[in-house]
Amino acid sequence: MGRGCVGAKTSAAQAETRVAGACVKADGFGLEGPRGWAFRGISIDAEPGALIALQGPSGSGRTSLLLALTGRMRPSEGSAAVGRLALPRQMAAVRRFSGLGPVPGVTDLEPALTVREQLRERALLQRRFGGSVRELFASRARRSAAVHAREEAALQSVGLDLDTLPKGPRTAVRDLERLEVLRLSLALALIGGPRLIGVDDLDLKLSDAERAEAWELLRSIAADGTTVLAVCSEAPADAVLVDTTPAADADTGASPDADASPATDPDAAAGADTATTTNTDTDTEATAAGDTTAEGTRTEEGTADAIAETGRA
Repeated sequence: MGRGCVGAKTSAAQAETRVAGACVKADGFGLEGPRGWAFRGISIDAEPGALIALQGPSGSGRTSLLLALTGRMRPSEGSAAVGRLALPRQMAAVRRFSGLGPVPGVTDLEPALTVREQLRERALLQRRFGGSVRELFASRARRSAAVHAREEAALQSVGLDLDTLPKGPRTAVRDLERLEVLRLSLALALIGGPRLIGVDDLDLKLSDAERAEAWELLRSIAADGTTVLAVCSEAPADAVLVDTTPAADADTGASPDADASPATDPDAAAGADTATTTNTDTDTEATAAGDTTAEGTRTEEGTADAIAETGRA
């Protein structure tokens, strides 16, 4: 187990506030781009709190499928539903209760920020844009306590102990090990209390021991009630398997390097800037400029809306 990491466990308080995960259903789900199909013919039937593995080789549309199921990309054919919400008609609503862990080019952490700064930034953004109206009128002390509580709950869920990091909470993101980055990214996503969370390239550049630890972490999050979508090259036996590998004899014109260019989502948030993503060794590499707050902070929500609005994968 890497430094700064403790076994993720559920407290009595967490058990009482268990997240209600979202079921994920799909039938004949596909996304087509100008050079062919990113993915096609995907079928899923997963219950709330499931661990879903999107397995396939690089370039097989795994990341595009992850973004489509979390409401960030518009599919081209078939049907899908997350919870009671249908895709693509209710993409914006799905984005509101789904979160993204590490997705290269979309939710990259800022290397120069410390772990504490990353956590505080996300908690403040959640309070401002994702909290209830009542929270906006709470006293400063009450708001600060709520921010701290969100941070601590998220850290406990992913088993990240800040005191054991080289410089404690002041450790820069650039100094974290790969598994620590995974835990921090998941903690940031969990601050918003998502019912569905997505993780890209889970097993990339991990040793066998690290890969086992990463899957155990996702199992613990799913056990707490949150449905988990994980892109991987090799899925564990206990996961709901979704294979994105194109059939060798499928006459679909699909290409492993096909770009997806879904239609614009009319419900995407206004004010989002442009985004462009192309397939690379990590499936897709997105460059997106998201919404900016008065403090000049780029949000993951803004990036997600940018992807949905421009419709490029």
